[in-house]
Amino acid sequence: MASSTRLRAGLTAVAIKNAKGRAKPYKLTDGDGLFLYVTPNGGRYWRMNYRHLGKQKTLAFGVYPDTSLAEAREQRDAARKVLARGDDPGEQIKLEKVAAAVSASNSFKAVADEWLVKVEREGRSAVTMKKLRWLLDFINGTIGKRPIASISAQELLVMLRKMEGKGRYDTKGLSL
Repeated sequence: MASSTRLRAGLTAVAIKNAKGRAKPYKLTDGDGLFLYVTPNGGRYWRMNYRHLGKQKTLAFGVYPDTSLAEAREQRDAARKVLARGDDPGEQIKLEKVAAAVSASNSFKAVADEWLVKVEREGRSAVTMKKLRWLLDFINGTIGKRPIASISAQELLVMLRKMEGKGRYDTKGLSL
């Protein structure tokens, strides 16, 4: 049988569902490094063993049933593609987490909150600060969680027009 048409024995949904805790943790293998790690208390965790630059490493893909067999296999296949390029999938995941954290810290709300602290320190009046907070609360509901770099001037204009449509024209004291 040709290698491209060979069948790969692997885990089944029934085998995973029936996996119960034992005195010691054990593994149920699926293939290409993917396995289900079963703990003594019955917890079932998707893992993948791989080697990169001669070192044995393990990736964690989630907990069953939150992460299904199909999802775990997709993550394994994606990790194998990263390995095929010569990169470490574990390091790629770490870099993606750092990028997400940086992106979250550069959300519109985070930058706006930092700006509010600055203008308050500069001695703006309580009335001005109240207006600024109102304006930013209105905007944060729509774009607050988005990275600041992904927000266009057109989006801001649409939001300002919504305020205008509500009859909110007073922007005295707003030096944006």
